[in-house]
Amino acid sequence: MTIHDEPIEIAVDDQKIEGRLVAGVRAGPAVLFVHGWGGNQRQYLNRAQAVAELGFICLTFDLRGHARSDGQRELVSREDNLRDLLAAYDALASQPGVDATGLGVVGSSYGAYLAAIMTGQRAVRWLALRAPALYNDAGWELPKRKLHEDADFCAYRRRAVTPEENRALRACAAFSGDVLIVESEQDDVVPHPVIGNYLAAFTRARSVTHRLIKDADHGLSDAAWQRTSTSFLLQWIADRIIGASVHAADARAGMFSGA
Repeated sequence: MTIHDEPIEIAVDDQKIEGRLVAGVRAGPAVLFVHGWGGNQRQYLNRAQAVAELGFICLTFDLRGHARSDGQRELVSREDNLRDLLAAYDALASQPGVDATGLGVVGSSYGAYLAAIMTGQRAVRWLALRAPALYNDAGWELPKRKLHEDADFCAYRRRAVTPEENRALRACAAFSGDVLIVESEQDDVVPHPVIGNYLAAFTRARSVTHRLIKDADHGLSDAAWQRTSTSFLLQWIADRIIGASVHAADARAGMFSGA
Protein backbone atom coordinates (compact mmCIF):
# COMPACT_ATOMS: atom_id res chain seq x y z
CA MET A 1 0.00 0.00 0.00
CA THR A 2 1.31 3.44 -0.92
CA ILE A 3 1.02 5.87 1.97
CA HIS A 4 0.56 9.55 1.22
CA ASP A 5 0.78 12.43 3.67
CA GLU A 6 -0.10 16.07 3.18
CA PRO A 7 0.01 19.15 5.41
CA ILE A 8 -3.19 20.84 6.54
CA GLU A 9 -3.99 23.89 8.66
CA ILE A 10 -6.60 23.64 11.38
CA ALA A 11 -8.43 26.75 12.54
CA VAL A 12 -8.85 27.13 16.29
CA ASP A 13 -9.88 30.33 18.05
CA ASP A 14 -8.18 33.10 16.03
CA GLN A 15 -5.17 30.96 15.09
CA LYS A 16 -4.21 28.01 12.92
CA ILE A 17 -2.36 24.91 14.04
CA GLU A 18 -0.46 22.58 11.75
CA GLY A 19 -1.39 18.99 11.00
CA ARG A 20 -0.63 16.21 8.55
CA LEU A 21 -3.07 13.78 6.97
CA VAL A 22 -1.53 10.33 6.50
CA ALA A 23 -3.46 7.71 4.52
CA GLY A 24 -3.20 4.91 2.00
CA VAL A 25 -6.95 4.57 1.41
CA ARG A 26 -9.60 7.00 0.16
CA ALA A 27 -12.24 5.87 2.61
CA GLY A 28 -12.24 4.12 5.97
CA PRO A 29 -11.98 4.55 9.74
CA ALA A 30 -9.72 7.24 11.13
CA VAL A 31 -7.20 7.72 13.94
CA LEU A 32 -6.15 11.00 15.55
CA PHE A 33 -2.72 11.21 17.24
CA VAL A 34 -2.11 13.58 20.18
CA HIS A 35 1.46 14.25 21.32
CA GLY A 36 2.52 14.95 24.88
CA TRP A 37 3.69 18.14 26.56
CA GLY A 38 6.98 19.22 25.05
CA GLY A 39 6.50 16.93 22.04
CA ASN A 40 5.31 17.53 18.49
CA GLN A 41 3.57 15.73 15.66
CA ARG A 42 6.82 14.64 14.00
CA GLN A 43 7.26 12.07 16.77
CA TYR A 44 4.11 10.30 15.61
CA LEU A 45 4.45 10.37 11.82
CA ASN A 46 6.10 6.95 11.61
CA ARG A 47 3.45 5.47 13.88
CA ALA A 48 0.69 7.14 11.85
CA GLN A 49 2.16 5.67 8.68
CA ALA A 50 2.17 2.20 10.25
CA VAL A 51 -1.48 2.59 11.29
CA ALA A 52 -2.35 3.91 7.83
CA GLU A 53 -0.94 0.64 6.44
CA LEU A 54 -3.79 -1.10 8.28
CA GLY A 55 -6.34 0.89 6.25
CA PHE A 56 -6.86 3.96 8.42
CA ILE A 57 -6.88 7.66 7.61
CA CYS A 58 -4.66 9.32 10.21
CA LEU A 59 -4.07 12.86 11.42
CA THR A 60 -1.17 14.19 13.46
CA PHE A 61 -1.03 17.81 14.65
CA ASP A 62 0.82 20.23 16.90
CA LEU A 63 -0.84 21.51 20.06
CA ARG A 64 -0.47 25.24 20.66
CA GLY A 65 2.66 26.00 22.64
CA HIS A 66 4.65 23.48 20.60
CA ALA A 67 6.59 23.35 17.32
CA ARG A 68 6.13 26.65 15.47
CA SER A 69 3.95 28.09 18.23
CA ASP A 70 6.34 27.22 21.07
CA GLY A 71 6.55 30.91 21.93
CA GLN A 72 3.12 30.46 23.56
CA ARG A 73 4.26 27.65 25.84
CA GLU A 74 4.26 29.76 28.98
CA LEU A 75 0.71 30.95 28.25
CA VAL A 76 -1.37 28.04 26.92
CA SER A 77 -3.79 26.38 29.29
CA ARG A 78 -5.43 22.98 29.33
CA GLU A 79 -8.55 24.67 27.98
CA ASP A 80 -6.57 26.04 25.02
CA ASN A 81 -5.08 22.65 24.20
CA LEU A 82 -8.41 20.86 24.61
CA ARG A 83 -9.85 23.25 22.02
CA ASP A 84 -6.91 22.38 19.76
CA LEU A 85 -7.74 18.70 20.12
CA LEU A 86 -11.44 19.24 19.45
CA ALA A 87 -10.62 21.28 16.34
CA ALA A 88 -8.26 18.55 15.11
CA TYR A 89 -10.93 15.89 15.71
CA ASP A 90 -13.48 17.92 13.75
CA ALA A 91 -10.99 18.47 10.92
CA LEU A 92 -10.34 14.73 10.67
CA ALA A 93 -13.99 13.72 10.98
CA SER A 94 -14.93 16.11 8.16
CA GLN A 95 -12.39 14.72 5.67
CA PRO A 96 -13.91 13.04 2.59
CA GLY A 97 -14.07 9.28 3.04
CA VAL A 98 -13.60 9.28 6.82
CA ASP A 99 -15.94 6.99 8.73
CA ALA A 100 -16.54 9.21 11.74
CA THR A 101 -18.38 6.37 13.52
CA GLY A 102 -15.13 4.42 13.72
CA LEU A 103 -12.80 7.17 14.85
CA GLY A 104 -9.97 6.32 17.22
CA VAL A 105 -7.65 8.51 19.29
CA VAL A 106 -4.07 7.73 20.29
CA GLY A 107 -2.57 9.97 22.97
CA SER A 108 0.63 10.10 24.98
CA SER A 109 1.09 11.57 28.48
CA TYR A 110 -0.49 15.06 28.50
CA GLY A 111 -2.04 14.29 25.11
CA ALA A 112 -3.56 11.10 26.52
CA TYR A 113 -5.04 13.09 29.42
CA LEU A 114 -6.64 15.53 26.97
CA ALA A 115 -7.86 12.65 24.80
CA ALA A 116 -9.60 11.07 27.78
CA ILE A 117 -11.41 14.34 28.51
CA MET A 118 -12.37 14.74 24.86
CA THR A 119 -14.29 11.45 24.85
CA GLY A 120 -16.97 13.27 26.83
CA GLN A 121 -17.41 15.76 23.99
CA ARG A 122 -16.86 13.78 20.78
CA ALA A 123 -17.66 10.27 19.57
CA VAL A 124 -14.61 8.01 20.00
CA ARG A 125 -14.69 4.27 19.34
CA TRP A 126 -11.10 3.30 20.13
CA LEU A 127 -8.94 5.04 22.73
CA ALA A 128 -5.23 4.25 23.16
CA LEU A 129 -3.43 5.97 26.03
CA ARG A 130 0.32 5.70 26.59
CA ALA A 131 1.48 6.81 30.05
CA PRO A 132 -1.62 9.00 30.51
CA ALA A 133 -0.92 11.95 32.80
CA LEU A 134 -3.33 13.10 35.48
CA TYR A 135 -3.87 16.62 36.80
CA ASN A 136 -5.97 18.12 39.55
CA ASP A 137 -9.04 19.90 38.12
CA ALA A 138 -8.17 23.07 40.03
CA GLY A 139 -6.63 25.84 37.94
CA TRP A 140 -8.11 24.53 34.69
CA GLU A 141 -7.63 27.82 32.85
CA LEU A 142 -4.21 28.63 34.29
CA PRO A 143 -1.19 28.27 31.98
CA LYS A 144 -0.32 24.59 31.98
CA ARG A 145 3.24 25.32 33.08
CA LYS A 146 1.88 26.87 36.29
CA LEU A 147 0.41 23.52 37.37
CA HIS A 148 3.89 22.18 38.12
CA GLU A 149 4.37 24.88 40.75
CA ASP A 150 1.68 23.30 42.94
CA ALA A 151 3.32 21.79 46.03
CA ASP A 152 0.87 18.87 45.77
CA PHE A 153 1.61 18.18 42.08
CA CYS A 154 3.68 14.99 42.54
CA ALA A 155 1.74 13.72 45.54
CA TYR A 156 -1.52 13.92 43.54
CA ARG A 157 -0.15 11.35 41.11
CA ARG A 158 0.62 8.89 43.89
CA ARG A 159 -2.79 8.73 45.50
CA ALA A 160 -6.07 7.04 44.65
CA VAL A 161 -8.32 9.42 42.71
CA THR A 162 -11.92 8.59 41.80
CA PRO A 163 -13.93 9.70 38.74
CA GLU A 164 -16.03 11.90 41.01
CA GLU A 165 -12.89 13.91 41.83
CA ASN A 166 -11.36 14.28 38.38
CA ARG A 167 -12.60 15.46 34.99
CA ALA A 168 -10.51 13.04 32.91
CA LEU A 169 -11.43 10.02 35.01
CA ARG A 170 -15.09 11.06 34.93
CA ALA A 171 -14.99 10.97 31.12
CA CYS A 172 -13.29 7.56 31.28
CA ALA A 173 -16.07 6.23 33.53
CA ALA A 174 -18.63 7.17 30.86
CA PHE A 175 -16.62 5.83 27.91
CA SER A 176 -18.11 2.73 26.25
CA GLY A 177 -15.56 1.97 23.51
CA ASP A 178 -12.35 -0.07 23.46
CA VAL A 179 -9.36 1.04 25.55
CA LEU A 180 -5.62 0.38 25.44
CA ILE A 181 -3.40 1.63 28.26
CA VAL A 182 0.37 1.27 27.88
CA GLU A 183 2.47 1.74 31.02
CA SER A 184 6.22 2.24 31.39
CA GLU A 185 7.54 0.13 34.27
CA GLN A 186 10.08 2.72 35.48
CA ASP A 187 7.99 5.82 34.86
CA ASP A 188 8.75 8.51 37.46
CA VAL A 189 6.54 11.11 35.71
CA VAL A 190 3.35 9.03 35.49
CA PRO A 191 3.79 6.44 38.26
CA HIS A 192 1.72 3.28 38.58
CA PRO A 193 -0.99 4.78 40.85
CA VAL A 194 -2.04 7.03 37.96
CA ILE A 195 -2.37 4.00 35.68
CA GLY A 196 -4.37 2.27 38.41
CA ASN A 197 -6.74 5.23 38.61
CA TYR A 198 -7.34 5.13 34.85
CA LEU A 199 -7.85 1.36 34.78
CA ALA A 200 -10.33 1.55 37.66
CA ALA A 201 -12.27 4.34 35.95
CA PHE A 202 -13.11 2.45 32.73
CA THR A 203 -16.06 0.55 34.19
CA ARG A 204 -18.30 0.87 31.10
CA ALA A 205 -15.70 0.27 28.39
CA ARG A 206 -16.35 -2.49 25.85
CA SER A 207 -12.83 -3.79 26.48
CA VAL A 208 -9.75 -2.65 28.43
CA THR A 209 -6.26 -3.84 27.49
CA HIS A 210 -3.28 -3.04 29.73
CA ARG A 211 0.28 -3.47 28.49
CA LEU A 212 3.54 -2.93 30.39
CA ILE A 213 6.86 -1.97 28.77
CA LYS A 214 9.45 -3.61 31.00
CA ASP A 215 12.18 -1.31 32.40
CA ALA A 216 10.98 1.63 30.26
CA ASP A 217 11.04 5.25 31.40
CA HIS A 218 8.36 7.85 30.69
CA GLY A 219 9.89 9.22 27.50
CA LEU A 220 10.81 5.80 26.03
CA SER A 221 14.43 6.92 25.71
CA ASP A 222 15.52 3.52 24.33
CA ALA A 223 14.59 2.75 20.71
CA ALA A 224 13.64 -0.79 21.73
CA TRP A 225 11.01 0.59 24.11
CA GLN A 226 9.62 2.75 21.32
CA ARG A 227 9.34 -0.29 19.06
CA THR A 228 7.57 -2.22 21.81
CA SER A 229 5.09 0.61 22.31
CA THR A 230 4.37 0.73 18.58
CA SER A 231 3.94 -3.04 18.38
CA PHE A 232 1.44 -2.97 21.26
CA LEU A 233 -0.56 -0.27 19.45
CA LEU A 234 -0.53 -1.98 16.04
CA GLN A 235 -1.49 -5.37 17.46
CA TRP A 236 -4.31 -3.82 19.48
CA ILE A 237 -5.68 -1.95 16.46
CA ALA A 238 -5.39 -5.07 14.29
CA ASP A 239 -7.35 -7.03 16.91
CA ARG A 240 -10.06 -4.37 16.88
CA ILE A 241 -10.33 -4.59 13.08
CA ILE A 242 -10.63 -8.38 13.21
CA GLY A 243 -13.21 -8.17 15.98
CA ALA A 244 -15.27 -5.61 14.09
CA SER A 245 -15.15 -7.75 10.94
CA VAL A 246 -16.26 -10.87 12.82
CA HIS A 247 -19.09 -8.94 14.47
CA ALA A 248 -20.26 -7.59 11.11
CA ALA A 249 -20.09 -11.06 9.53
CA ASP A 250 -22.10 -12.55 12.43
CA ALA A 251 -24.69 -9.79 12.07
CA ARG A 252 -25.05 -10.46 8.34
CA ALA A 253 -25.33 -14.21 8.96
CA GLY A 254 -28.03 -13.57 11.52
CA MET A 255 -29.99 -11.43 9.06
CA PHE A 256 -29.94 -14.11 6.39
CA SER A 257 -30.63 -16.98 8.76
CA GLY A 258 -33.72 -15.31 10.19
CA ALA A 259 -32.22 -15.15 13.69
